Amino acid sequence: MKYHLFDVLLYIQKKHTYSYMKKIGVISDTHGSFNSKFYDFFKDVDEIWHAGDFGNISVADEIKLFKPLKGVFGNCDDQIVRSEFPEYQFFMCEDVKVGIMHIGGYPNHYSIKAKELIERYQPDIFVSGHSHILKVMYDKKYQLLHINPGAAGNFGIHKIITSIRFIIDEKDIKQMEIMEIERENRIF
Repeated sequence: MKYHLFDVLLYIQKKHTYSYMKKIGVISDTHGSFNSKFYDFFKDVDEIWHAGDFGNISVADEIKLFKPLKGVFGNCDDQIVRSEFPEYQFFMCEDVKVGIMHIGGYPNHYSIKAKELIERYQPDIFVSGHSHILKVMYDKKYQLLHINPGAAGNFGIHKIITSIRFIIDEKDIKQMEIMEIERENRIF
């Protein structure tokens, strides 16, 4: 029996399907500081998503030295941050379409711009920041998982620094974990 190389490769692929999953870290509102505890919490992630208000470009540079970074600028970010990061991003991670913007709101309370973008791009995950309030909610109307990681910096009204990590395995979003750090000082 004669086999063609293509048939052999197809057979091998069917017998040995490999699934690669991505470990994701999500933060927002660092406002000029990247807490040293994030190095441990994010040590195994493949990339970090930042939902805006870096505070300054040095925070973005510090994160990029540690892990690959996707991010958007926030309302408090200067022109240097805005020249490197867009207002919003939509991209694929595994088989999941992701959207990120800073001032996005949350299900049934999206900003006008966020609602327009969600309707246009139809993401599976929509990440936003700005409120300094950690929220993870499923939006039945748009069939997406909304994630706001809260605030990761020392500036603002929040008492607890928060961040999120999870795994995307093909289309599955799983093993979501939250890190909470008591703020040492409160700067308003």
